[in-house]
Amino acid sequence: MPLLKKEPDFFPDDFFSLSPDEYPWWVAHVASRQEKVLARFLHERSIPFYLPQAEKKTKRDGRTFTSYLPLFPGYVFIRGGRDARGQALRSNVIASSIDVVDQETLATELGQIAELQRSGAMLVPYTEIAPGDPVKITEGVFQGYIGTVVREKGTLRLLVTISLIRQSVLVDVSRDGVAPAPDPAHAAGREKTARR
Repeated sequence: MPLLKKEPDFFPDDFFSLSPDEYPWWVAHVASRQEKVLARFLHERSIPFYLPQAEKKTKRDGRTFTSYLPLFPGYVFIRGGRDARGQALRSNVIASSIDVVDQETLATELGQIAELQRSGAMLVPYTEIAPGDPVKITEGVFQGYIGTVVREKGTLRLLVTISLIRQSVLVDVSRDGVAPAPDPAHAAGREKTARR
């Protein structure tokens, strides 16, 4: 049972064959869980975008639910010049924008992702997590807990700290059950950038 119907991954249909001179690539880094909000905003204004999504099935109370999540959480790939960027920024969900220096490489890499999607390949989002990175547990009994990765060898060892008493404990968690946690300092910096 789908939680929400799948939205288009890209617009327009000829997105990948648009002229790079007329429609240069740039990337929007959006606020948490705002990728689809931005995609709808762009679609309504006929601004070309690519938001690759991956199917995720979860079981709850004996029922299977299907959702479609961004393959690259936090990012929407957009094509268009200054006018398109100005309109997109008025969506109020873009934390920052990234200029694309190597247009050809990004076009090739994203074209390969789109081709894999069309072929029916099962794409699974993978974010590299390294020791020292803050992460949030996304499933299981510890869901919602935030800690720091200590080591990764098959399973993660997560360091959970009680800062007030400067004590920590280690817990083993599955790699699939964690996601990068927002760095409060980094998030605050993005917020300041977005308000300018």
